[in-house]
Amino acid sequence: MGRTEPLVFETDSIENAVLDAARNWGILPEDVQVRILEEGKRFLGLFARKTRVELLPSGDLELLKAKCLLSGILELMGMDVGIRVSEEGILNITGTDAGIVIGRYGETLKALEHLLNLISREGGASRPIRLDSDGYRERREENLKRIALASAREALRRRRPVTMEPMTSWERRVVHIALKDHLEVDTRSVGDEPQRRVVIWPKAVARQKNKLN
Repeated sequence: MGRTEPLVFETDSIENAVLDAARNWGILPEDVQVRILEEGKRFLGLFARKTRVELLPSGDLELLKAKCLLSGILELMGMDVGIRVSEEGILNITGTDAGIVIGRYGETLKALEHLLNLISREGGASRPIRLDSDGYRERREENLKRIALASAREALRRRRPVTMEPMTSWERRVVHIALKDHLEVDTRSVGDEPQRRVVIWPKAVARQKNKLN
């Protein structure tokens, strides 16, 4: 993550300076920090010295750009929500319509995350953007672990691979980690985004297949 150089303005309006900086960086005005370097003054009501200010993004610029983009998408959707950047670097959506943003089985939230990452990558983002909504990710993670273990038992019972539903990269990672120390199954990801899935293989079946090949 590169350091963002501050912008310095001499201005009659700090509010306008903040708006200009926000447009320059592609972030929301609320995410611009202001430091006054020199107060403006008037002399005899005739001459004026402008206020000199230094402006910086209030956090990681890539995340704040994504937050601004997400805010615009949610506004177009008519959602009554707010967005906060968590300490873990996740964009957390909260508010009256947070449940609508999650959608059935998290489908709306996953679609938003996929769309946001497509646009962000086009803009040169260096890492994936992750979304959450009122703790949904934590609940989803615990549920995925249970599903992974149940799918592993099913693969062993049927003695053949079990293919899970399409998942985002972080969801697949949860499944892989949940089963990485399992003595009887292996996991692998197959397919292309956004239909990429985890397949759970019984190790005995995988060994037998390799012998036949």
